[in-house]
Amino acid sequence: MGVKSFLYSVGYRYFRAPWDGGGPRAELVELVESGRIKPCRAIDLGSGTAWNVIFMAQHGFEATGVDFAKGAIELGQSRARAASVTATFVEDDLTNLKHVNGTFDLLVDYGTLDDLTIKDRDLYVKNVLALTHPGSLFLFYCFEWPPRWWERLLAVFGAFGAMEPGEAERRFDGYFDIGRIAGTSKPDFSKWPPGHATYLMTRNQEKTV
Repeated sequence: MGVKSFLYSVGYRYFRAPWDGGGPRAELVELVESGRIKPCRAIDLGSGTAWNVIFMAQHGFEATGVDFAKGAIELGQSRARAASVTATFVEDDLTNLKHVNGTFDLLVDYGTLDDLTIKDRDLYVKNVLALTHPGSLFLFYCFEWPPRWWERLLAVFGAFGAMEPGEAERRFDGYFDIGRIAGTSKPDFSKWPPGHATYLMTRNQEKTV
């Protein structure tokens, strides 16, 4: 277990994570309840608090959560039992997947890719693309704003998570048809986060891994 996964595990086991809002993310809820995303085989990449996985399981999805922190997996299993839903939770590394197999109709990422170093973001994309097939949907949320100089320095060490405007398009262009469905139009550095974006992408057949 790496230092980062250990710290996350401790946080999930003994504390309430600052990003634990007590329920699934609003964009996912809206897309499912509107019928735009229908029940299917789905995976939450960096499932963390597990609320997205539980919500999907409650709405007829074959839901899997994957996280590199053992504490997140334990939390997900506990919350799934409490909610009386069936869901799968897998401890694995999204930069070097070993235990997740097959492809998924829906992939969800809320704040995982942008929490990685630049090098690990490249590895994430390679591993995650292997989980898709033509037509797979990818609901992707990230912190997004032009990083300040000290944020760029922190990002080198994986101690800061945000993506530059245009980075999502650059990383996934050619693999997905990309739509930006929510987010801030310009950063506001008086608030946290200063900016964010939500994308709904559809895997195409134009480019292979």
